Amino acid sequence: MNLYPSGHAFPELVQKEDDKIVAQINGQIWKTNLQRINQNFIKVVKEPLKEGNTMLLQVRIVYHEIFGLSLQIQDIDPSFTLGELQKERDETLKRLQKEGVINANQRLEFPILPKRIAIISADTSKGLSDFMKVLDHNAWGYRFFTMLFQAYLQGDMAVHSILEQLDKIEKVKHHFDAVVIVRGGGGEVGMSCYNNYSLCHKIATYPLPVLTGIGHSTNLTVAEMVAYRNAITPTELADFLIQSFHEFSVPVQEARKTIMNYSMKLLQLHNQAFSSETKHFRNAAGLYLGKEKNLLTETVHHFRRNSSLTLVRNQEYIATLGRSLQKETTDLLNEQRLSILEETEKLKRMVLGVFQQEQKNMEHLEAVIRILDPKQVLRRGYSIVTFEGKTLNRDNCPNIGSKIHVNSIDVQLEATIDKFSTENPDNSKPM
Repeated sequence: MNLYPSGHAFPELVQKEDDKIVAQINGQIWKTNLQRINQNFIKVVKEPLKEGNTMLLQVRIVYHEIFGLSLQIQDIDPSFTLGELQKERDETLKRLQKEGVINANQRLEFPILPKRIAIISADTSKGLSDFMKVLDHNAWGYRFFTMLFQAYLQGDMAVHSILEQLDKIEKVKHHFDAVVIVRGGGGEVGMSCYNNYSLCHKIATYPLPVLTGIGHSTNLTVAEMVAYRNAITPTELADFLIQSFHEFSVPVQEARKTIMNYSMKLLQLHNQAFSSETKHFRNAAGLYLGKEKNLLTETVHHFRRNSSLTLVRNQEYIATLGRSLQKETTDLLNEQRLSILEETEKLKRMVLGVFQQEQKNMEHLEAVIRILDPKQVLRRGYSIVTFEGKTLNRDNCPNIGSKIHVNSIDVQLEATIDKFSTENPDNSKPM
């Protein structure tokens, strides 16, 4: 452009073929013409005249004895510049489609929880400020790790600057879940760098999902089209990341409720079984004690009846026998007392045995309940490993690079599978 403090410009005009200059001439734009041209560009293209654009010029040929031949620029057609930008966009799209990579980034597996975000933006960008405000102050308390990779977001240096930052992120890609490119709004020319083939090819073939929120333009750039997801504003892009957390959080909450409900039902079931066993024990012990009591009563009554009859029938014999009979009677009574004592001890032992057996049964039931408690399993050093919210099995087997969750009694871990075996330890069929 060669702008001078006087307000005049002396641009260098070149024609290129295959990136080689095949023609070159100097131009002149006087101050009044430059002001008028810039006003037209701002009105149509939304930006003033800038370097690096292909333009349609209205000129007057001027020859000077000292400075030679030059072109005095009278006017520039801003609509032609917009057309050239659209032409570059179409050519980039066709080239990516021919190479078969236009949807490559969109076919990547998006992480369940995109917590680690690499951001390409300018630190003074209003778009970056809006994006971070939504992430950092979300109402649900979700926490994101973000790292800013500063770059120019528009102009001649934007393509090289963004590519440089993408290369840096790719070297440490295992530290990030996704890449975000955000900027504030701008005109069509300000977005022209996002139709550049090199930048769009890099985004399309990038190993991490690339998310773009690069302005309010209604005409999508190629970079937005090949990215994993694009949003009109950085705020909308931040809402998408928060929604990803929602989609994970809701099933987890439902699973938590399911586990709690199942545990409560299991405890109720065992409590009912315990109560039933206790009731059965009480009834059996009561029946047994009643039976033994009745037997003892009948024995006593029988003994009394027999003793009375014997005394009546043998009164004379008793009188005759005297002390001898009294001694025998005394011995008989002692023998009966011993028998009663033995029966009583036997009854006590039987009742004690029943109590001990029922106590063991009750302790066994309590042990079963404690063993079935998931917390007891975790306290013994075991861990629960889940993948996509489910435990590992033949139908839910992770692949290398998949995220798994390991839960113990005190620690919850998230791990990435970098190696696994397709066979069980007992050499049975593969999973």
